[in-house]
Amino acid sequence: MHISDDSAGHDGEHAGSALPVLDGARRPLVALAVGLLSCFCLLLAGLETWSAWHAYRAELENSRVATANMARALASHAETSIKLGDTVLAEMVERIEHDGLGDGATVRLTRRLQEVAGNVGEVHGVFVYGPDGKWLTSSLPRPMQGNNFDREYFQYHLLHKGRGTHVSVPVRSRSTGAWILPLSRRIETPDGSFAGVALVTLDLPWFGHFYDSFDVGTNGTILLALDNGTLVYRRPFHDEQVGMDIRNRTIWQRAMRKDGSGSAMLMSRIDNVERLFSYRHLQHFPLFVAFGEAKDDILADWWRGTLQTGVLGLAALLVLAWGGRILVRQIRVRERLERDLRRAGTALQRHNASLQNLADTDGLTGLANRRMFEERLVREYERARRSGAPFALVMADIDHFKRYNDSFGHLAGDECLRKVAGAIADGTRRPADLAARYGGEEFAVILADTDLIGANAVADGIRSAVAHLDLPHPDNPGGRVTLSMGVYVGHPALAERDDPLAWVDVADRLLYEAKHAGRNRVVAREGHAAAA
Repeated sequence: MHISDDSAGHDGEHAGSALPVLDGARRPLVALAVGLLSCFCLLLAGLETWSAWHAYRAELENSRVATANMARALASHAETSIKLGDTVLAEMVERIEHDGLGDGATVRLTRRLQEVAGNVGEVHGVFVYGPDGKWLTSSLPRPMQGNNFDREYFQYHLLHKGRGTHVSVPVRSRSTGAWILPLSRRIETPDGSFAGVALVTLDLPWFGHFYDSFDVGTNGTILLALDNGTLVYRRPFHDEQVGMDIRNRTIWQRAMRKDGSGSAMLMSRIDNVERLFSYRHLQHFPLFVAFGEAKDDILADWWRGTLQTGVLGLAALLVLAWGGRILVRQIRVRERLERDLRRAGTALQRHNASLQNLADTDGLTGLANRRMFEERLVREYERARRSGAPFALVMADIDHFKRYNDSFGHLAGDECLRKVAGAIADGTRRPADLAARYGGEEFAVILADTDLIGANAVADGIRSAVAHLDLPHPDNPGGRVTLSMGVYVGHPALAERDDPLAWVDVADRLLYEAKHAGRNRVVAREGHAAAA
């Protein structure tokens, strides 16, 4: 077919007129693209702001958990140190009131004081003063001069008849000039009148060396203070701050609340530094500790991270036309990282909560472990000694357990231990009772305020419960798993020796009497551990 030149020109004109139409159609798409880009920029800016705020909150929360754990550790350390001094004081007072201070007794006591001061790093010195405040003996290698009648702790015991340990305000030692924390107890004559003061002094620089071993950041702080508002020690240490009254400080007011522990962001009046403080009151003594990390130190990494993120965001905007996909991918990676961080933070909190439980629990049976048992034994023993109430201890052992393991294997043996432990736990339902795995196939039960009849009934109930488990044991008489048990009951207040572990020895011997008598039985006895 032949096409004329006019037709060809018409088609060219039509094509040429279509270009402006296409340009006009493209302009709305460009505007839409600009609008979408603007919206995306706003969305990105919003996302960056939310991410920074969330990271800010997460940083503070993680620091709160860390400072709370540090406060718990510092409180445990202070509690242990003061308990050590309390134990030394109890021994000193008992020796003096029992043996007196004759020439021979004084020589032996002095040797003991020197031994304690030489072996225990936190103890600065151990001293004994008469009713007139004059020195009688001490752990120092030389005689002391002067009189301590004017000391706060001496006046306290002169006016108060309490026999507990008194924690005094920090003072400078008159023998060495060092800062010390005095712990003291009253000494009495047989008729109850004042006979002097036994004193253990804790070395504040020793606390300082311990506190300096922690990395608290550039402006972090650690403080130890009395309930009466007296500052005992503060890191960084300044000599003039020892003994400072902090009752008008927020940290003291919070620590004196009923719960005795917590965290708060506070401005320090001492150095005008804002810190995240975690504080904890000691369980048995009138002191509290606080650990504070400066807010600037906490957020230093966050500020650096936020600045870096802003720079990256600006660079992303500059290359958004061709790098949008990369930016989206990075945002998704960041969100996954944030979710992982939150999960890691939650897992860390759960792990911290489980650590305390693991420290006190036997992993196989779920009962208290031996460490927890010995701590509770000492505590319940002392409580019974003070109250005059009876106190019972049960030692139990699975009969021929080695043969059981040889016959069925260790996995079956572990399952047997768990079932027996469950029966023992079911037999001790009072809050003050404690069932523990003492070691291997041996168990122990503490029964406070329980006489011989009650303790024997509890033990026999546990023995029967184990028998009712009906666990096969072909190498045991009767063909079933059984328990042999020793029960020792007495009054710690009447005991000749203040030794809770002696009760374990006696109960253990009764346990072996039960084994020698034929097993699957309870042998109970009443006494006061004098034969231990």
